[in-house]
Amino acid sequence: MRTYRRLGVQLKKRDHEQLDGMLSGGIQAVRVILRGLALYQLHHGKAVSEVAANLRLTPKAVREIGWRYKDSGLDRALYDKQRPGAQSLLDDRQRQRIIAMVCSDPPEGRARWTVRLVAEEAVKRKLVPKVGRETVRVLLESHDLKPWREKNVVRGRTQ
Repeated sequence: MRTYRRLGVQLKKRDHEQLDGMLSGGIQAVRVILRGLALYQLHHGKAVSEVAANLRLTPKAVREIGWRYKDSGLDRALYDKQRPGAQSLLDDRQRQRIIAMVCSDPPEGRARWTVRLVAEEAVKRKLVPKVGRETVRVLLESHDLKPWREKNVVRGRTQ
């Protein structure tokens, strides 16, 4: 008969109560619930391989959850670390200058701004060293600007 090595996770009373509360209700990500269930089963003395089979996780994943709990506590065991994300292509000053440009009249000979024209003019006017159409499109969209329409919503009202 094969013997299973136990990880020996003992939840602190406060962590046990927090885990009970999380598992008994509320909306959580499936990943978090599975990790909580794994900790719960490890706390009750089940073997890593048994927990892995019960929750359809790999034994390595279950061991890592247990180790993260032992090393860093409940939050680190349940939740992923914050990821850095992509760095912004434009700084605040560059964004403001492009928005100000779009709020002004389009260049001579043009009826309205287009995303391509905004990108070209921003580089031509040395507002930014380089900028792509998609970056400009996302910037304009985030400010709810649609300069390619006949009536530019940015212009002041006449009374």
